[in-house]
Parts: sequence; structure tokens; C-alpha cells
Amino acid sequence: MTSTTPSASLAAPSRARLAKTTAVALTVAAALLIAFVLPAEYGFDPTGIGRRLGLTAIASPPLAVAEAPANAGNRLAPTQNGPLGVYPAEFKFDVVEVVLAPYEYVEYKYRLEKDATMLYSWTSTAALRHDMHGERAAGAADGPPEQSFDKEDRRQAHGSLTAPFAGLHGWYWENPGGETITIRLASAGYYSSAVEIRSDRSRRPRTLRSIDTLVPAGDSK
Repeated sequence: MTSTTPSASLAAPSRARLAKTTAVALTVAAALLIAFVLPAEYGFDPTGIGRRLGLTAIASPPLAVAEAPANAGNRLAPTQNGPLGVYPAEFKFDVVEVVLAPYEYVEYKYRLEKDATMLYSWTSTAALRHDMHGERAAGAADGPPEQSFDKEDRRQAHGSLTAPFAGLHGWYWENPGGETITIRLASAGYYSSAVEIRSDRSRRPRTLRSIDTLVPAGDSK
């Protein structure tokens, strides 16, 4: 006679086992949400994994940037004269403060022609995730669309850049913690425009200043 009693292998799992399995599944789902979904969909990257995997770029796809028109007869590109780099127009300068809320990021970039130079100094009130890089302009020499020059967590940097190709060159800064951070940037160079790109995908052209706005030392005016 065949027994109708369920075998031990077909017995329903205990409540404890169900609770444990559910807890593991929820933990895995939460980890995937934080590490992959939020950076890719919303640009929110508290772990930094999304940035390293390029997922934050999915949330903030490149958009057209309002740049100074490229006038072939007046490009801010140098002509070498021995040790001199001679430009067709004066340099510009820029001083700006950027405030980053917890886990927020910003990109701040300048439009430079190939071999054009700029000087810069920036400081922040706390350490940041930092990547100084360039994005090639359409029609620039063959190569990767983006190139990183300096990628290291830091709270200040001072230096100069000679653009290896025409395009947008500047910084990605990300606040990795729970406190607001303020960045102060000062630069001078042969750039034609600047743009600020925020975590919410907004892109805002910045106003650059000319040497005419500088006041000589000791001038009381």
C-alpha cells in the first residue's frame, strides 16, 4: 500500500527559515538599489561604485553645452615663437565658490583649444572625490572621448594645464559624506567659456572675467 504522508524533503519550510530567506533577499535588493540603480537612474551615488562603473554618466547623459562660437580666425590657440606661446586675444580669469550638499556632485569645466594653457588653485572644506579630466570637442584629434589627468581623493590642488586636445577641461567633485562642503576655485587661462554641471543634470554657462576688470595694486578706485 502506497503511503500518502508527505516526505520530509517536501515539508513546508519553517517560519524561521522563511524569515531568514526574506531578510537575505531584502538585503541583496537594497544593496543593488544603492550601488547600481540609484547612480544609474538618479545620479545619487553614496558608495562611489556608480562613478567607478560609469553609471552616474547614464543618469546625466551629455547634453549640448552653450559654448563660445569657434571662430577659426580667433581661436585661443597659441602660436609658438621660441619659448613664447603667442595668443590672438587676452586671457580670462575666474573665481567661484561651489557648495555641495551631502552626496552631491558637480563638474566645472573650461573650453580650451589644443595646447592652450591655464593656471588654477582650488581648496575645499573637506576631502572630495576628485577627477580632473578633459572631454574632446567634435572634430578633435582621434582618441578616447574623455581622458583623466588626475584622479585622487583630495581637498586642494594647485597647478597648470596645457590642453592635450580641444574640448572641455576641468573637474568632477563629489561630496562623499554627510556634511556640506564648499569649494573655492581660482583660475586664469586662455579659455573661451566655462560651464557648471550639477547632480540634477542642470548645465549653467559661467561668466568669465577679463583683465580690464582687475584693479592695479594700490589703486583706491
